[in-house]
Amino acid sequence: MAERSTAAVDVADNSGDKPLTAEADQSTADGVAKNRERDTDSDEAQGSGGAERPGKASAPELHSGHKLARRYRLEDCVTRLDGFSSWRAVDEKLRRAVGVHVLPADHVRARSVLAAARSSALLGDPRFVQVLDAVEENDLVYVVHEWLPDATELTTLLAAGPLEPHDAYQMVSQIASAMAAAHREGLAHLRLNPNAVLRTSTGQWRIRGLAVNAALRGISSDTPQRTDTEAIGALLYAVLTQRWPYESDAHGLSGLPKDIGLIAPDQVRAGVHRGLSELAMRALANDGATASRHEAACTTPEELVKAIGEMPRIRPPEPAFTAPPEYQRTTYQQGTYGRPAAPGVTQPVPAPPPPLQSRTGKALKWAVSALLIAALGLGSWQLADALMDQGESDDTNQTQTTESNEKSPSKPASVPIAISGAQDFDPFGDGSEKPSDIGKAYDDSTSTYWQTDYYQGAAFGNLKEGLGIILDLDKVQQVEKVTVTFVGETSVQLLTAPESADSAPSAFSDYTKVAQGTGTTVTLQPTQAVGSRYLLVWLTKLPLTEEGTYRGRVADIKVAG
Repeated sequence: MAERSTAAVDVADNSGDKPLTAEADQSTADGVAKNRERDTDSDEAQGSGGAERPGKASAPELHSGHKLARRYRLEDCVTRLDGFSSWRAVDEKLRRAVGVHVLPADHVRARSVLAAARSSALLGDPRFVQVLDAVEENDLVYVVHEWLPDATELTTLLAAGPLEPHDAYQMVSQIASAMAAAHREGLAHLRLNPNAVLRTSTGQWRIRGLAVNAALRGISSDTPQRTDTEAIGALLYAVLTQRWPYESDAHGLSGLPKDIGLIAPDQVRAGVHRGLSELAMRALANDGATASRHEAACTTPEELVKAIGEMPRIRPPEPAFTAPPEYQRTTYQQGTYGRPAAPGVTQPVPAPPPPLQSRTGKALKWAVSALLIAALGLGSWQLADALMDQGESDDTNQTQTTESNEKSPSKPASVPIAISGAQDFDPFGDGSEKPSDIGKAYDDSTSTYWQTDYYQGAAFGNLKEGLGIILDLDKVQQVEKVTVTFVGETSVQLLTAPESADSAPSAFSDYTKVAQGTGTTVTLQPTQAVGSRYLLVWLTKLPLTEEGTYRGRVADIKVAG
């Protein structure tokens, strides 16, 4: 597949002769509620009132409180640079924070930005900060993307020091596999630096600005795969050493000493994982730098993913065990309560009193021994008498209990109820959710399942209250319990339609909740049997999947009455 930088977007190349990852320019801080930065053009920073550069449109006059499409309310300006601005905004329709890039419609790069945003949105990979909208309206072009208030920039993490080997391994694994997937679709990043990499509160790594950040700044590359691979190597180098692998300082990190070239991370800092150090050098192999063991350089994210897969897996560190403090005697236990000892002076422990050795002491010991013997004898006699009485009463009670049990009938076991049909139920969304797979939810096999779409949070990304499956029992049945098997721990409720309903109600308010639970296999059992033909299995909280998204998967449903 021919390499292309921003999905067939033709943008001007102003990257210069240095590697793109060595540029010390600052990235747009879009998508994180903290660590905001402001990029400023040199003319703006100096207060120059001269003419603008050729091909550069003036930035639109926007302010906090301005609304785009009568929906997106601008709040804080995060970046203002090169004719465009980036904002934290509020989507008043869905009541959530979003990020917005805005530039004039006559900007020299407006068409490229729109094309890059739409190509990135089509990828739909949850490992990237998603583009939500790309619009040209009222002489403005704006791109709306996710805002992640619970995420932290890699720049902020590096300010506290290098990452642990396991965290560094997770970062390079997830970033490399995400970029490999993007390049398979013809998309490149070209500005992959610590400002563009985020770690969420769940430990997942996300990438923002795919194709869009480069298009905003007019950056392109003849070898986009090589450029992004080198950028991933620079990120790994930084998290291992807390240094930027070039001579210039960048992203809050010090560069390498001048005139020594690129040296391996384990030569910069002691204790660096050897395998990760060599991996960083293979990704950074450029301008004469080679890996320490002369392995082939990784020139594409796909090759880097393969190299990571050949490494031994780095396990998380064992949790540290803190020993309890050593037991110390108190002054009260030492017999000096009320008389604290002088600082630094150890109180002597008084010796126990000597045993009774006098004539009176010996007489007292004999008297105590006689009393104990008498008490033991009396207790043994009472115990034997009680056991004999209990034996007689047990025989009588056993006879009565046997007769009683013969007369009382046993409770019948629950009977399976067949499910004659089912349908997906999404009243708070678009009305449908994977209807073609609904039969897999009750096909008596846990190897197949019906699944929801993916969401960016356990509570359906705060987009809806839930969704579920309506079960048709063919006629009104007395339902005692419903057992649901999930893939991943899921929160679920059981609701029933009115007994008089001739068809499945289409409104959620027409159902009545009778049970709820959480787990991978959940038994939903009402306090007493309920009569209904239509049951609603309603999912309220989804599990995290291995892809880093949240989605529900129903493997099997059993109904019993």
